[in-house]
Amino acid sequence: MPTASPQRVAPDRTQGDAPDPVPAAVVLRRERAFAFATAAFAVVLVLTNVIGVKLFALFPDGRPSWMPGSGALTLTTGIISYPLTFLLTDLVSEIWGRKRADFMVLVGFAMSLLMLVLVSIARALPPSDFWTVPQLGVTDSGEMQRAFEISFYNPQILLFASMAAYLVAQLFDVRLYHFWWRLTKGRHMWLRNNGSTLISQLVDTAIVNGIFLRFALDFSWSAILEVIVAVYLVKVVLALLDTPLIYAGRAFLRRFLSIPDRGIATRAPLA
Repeated sequence: MPTASPQRVAPDRTQGDAPDPVPAAVVLRRERAFAFATAAFAVVLVLTNVIGVKLFALFPDGRPSWMPGSGALTLTTGIISYPLTFLLTDLVSEIWGRKRADFMVLVGFAMSLLMLVLVSIARALPPSDFWTVPQLGVTDSGEMQRAFEISFYNPQILLFASMAAYLVAQLFDVRLYHFWWRLTKGRHMWLRNNGSTLISQLVDTAIVNGIFLRFALDFSWSAILEVIVAVYLVKVVLALLDTPLIYAGRAFLRRFLSIPDRGIATRAPLA
């Protein structure tokens, strides 16, 4: 009588010296979770490029004393979503390791390029006469086309600066995360989370503002430095606020993905 073949398992390379067998269902769950994290990362990144064209005034009544400059601080609304990408890369680095985090960053870069191509095609298509919104007082398709183009307007130098800053800063963030991991032997997650994000955010802020403000708007270097410091201080606050989120995210993923706690300080997680 034929016997049923055992369920396929994969070695658990998460922690410890001797790998334990992992049920196939758990392996599948881990792969699906990584796919979800990568999709979420790409969506947040693409959404940052979409909403980032809007500028808003922070501290409209004047900046606090600890921030350089005077008057309201003008920021892009992308600052709402972009910090989430650093949280996601840190979580993926924590659970799946550097190679998976690098892969996710490159996927995000590719999806951003794809978005730019599709948006350029959509902007170039002629508007239909039926494309109006009378409820909002727009009865001409030409006005709709102009509003559409304005919504997706980004100077080429800004696109170059933001894409270059993204790629350098995100890959730098992944490497710094694992540098702090090795230095602390897997302990003090708050240190590797903030130690990687704070430095990477500084790199990102310096690149994008240095390129765009200098070569597109011809700001002086002293004015550029003032903007970089002010914007970076806001990003520091946001980075510190996400520390509880990465602890909560790691705790949830360990339970959901059946990752044991033993030996967590001995090596990086899922390679």
